[in-house]
Amino acid sequence: MTALTATALVGCSSSDGGSAEGGRPTVVASTNVWGSVAESVAGDRADVTAIIADPSADPHSYEASPGDAAALSEASLVVYNGGGYDEFVDDVLASAGDVPSVDAYSLLEGHADDADHADEAGAHDHSGETNEHVWYDPEIAAATAEAIAEELGKVDPDNAAYYTENAAAFHDDIHEITDITDRIAQQKPGAPVAQTEPIAHYLLEGAGVDDKTPEDFEDAIEEGNDPSPAAVAATRDLFSSKGVDVLVYNIQTEDAVTADVRRIAEENGITVVEVTETLPAGQDYVSWQRTAAQDLADALGVTS
Repeated sequence: MTALTATALVGCSSSDGGSAEGGRPTVVASTNVWGSVAESVAGDRADVTAIIADPSADPHSYEASPGDAAALSEASLVVYNGGGYDEFVDDVLASAGDVPSVDAYSLLEGHADDADHADEAGAHDHSGETNEHVWYDPEIAAATAEAIAEELGKVDPDNAAYYTENAAAFHDDIHEITDITDRIAQQKPGAPVAQTEPIAHYLLEGAGVDDKTPEDFEDAIEEGNDPSPAAVAATRDLFSSKGVDVLVYNIQTEDAVTADVRRIAEENGITVVEVTETLPAGQDYVSWQRTAAQDLADALGVTS
């Protein structure tokens, strides 16, 4: 399996229409999350790079450098989240011409319809708006892997079967995640939880738990704004009244407000489950999401 690298370290050559030296396809992902999914499919037959791997970089506001734009424009395939999360990719692709791409977010609605993945509100957060953090849905990650295999097979037909087999293996591997969330749903249906922002929405949805976070608080934190005093008070009350069992906490967007919420949760014996938006060092997609699911299960007292 190839080593996932950042485009700042490994670039793509435009001399052969998007293939790296030696004719290997080049895959450029917006973040190391989608880079890991792509790498699972590409194996040792294509080169995968990621634009964003730094935990301090916010894909919502990231602006592509000239080097990033060149890498995206010259790639054999671009893989990104979509849904406005990594909009810098859309901006580059709009001016780059016909660059093959896989937009994970675009797979959400079709997947929900085909697999009965969600009920009437299932593809939405509790404010009724569609949630763009689709990498926390293992089935969408698997659908993205299948789309990557299909696109790589077009640019590298000699290895099409190899890519398809790898995508199928990845789909099998996500059961390591869904087996855990299924156990949570069976043992702790509707367990009350809160999160500092709706990053892990699909993890919580798959686990069948109930997100009690005040909408105004959650939305303000995600948008980088200060929550209103009323929203902060309502959120603090969730923990002081022990109205939830778990706080899901995004450690990559910590500020004074969220740190205070965490402090109050811990003071009241509420277990904190830490989550991130990018891959921690030394993990791939499946191990990362399996850990997040298991941490939630452990916090809720779910047994194996």
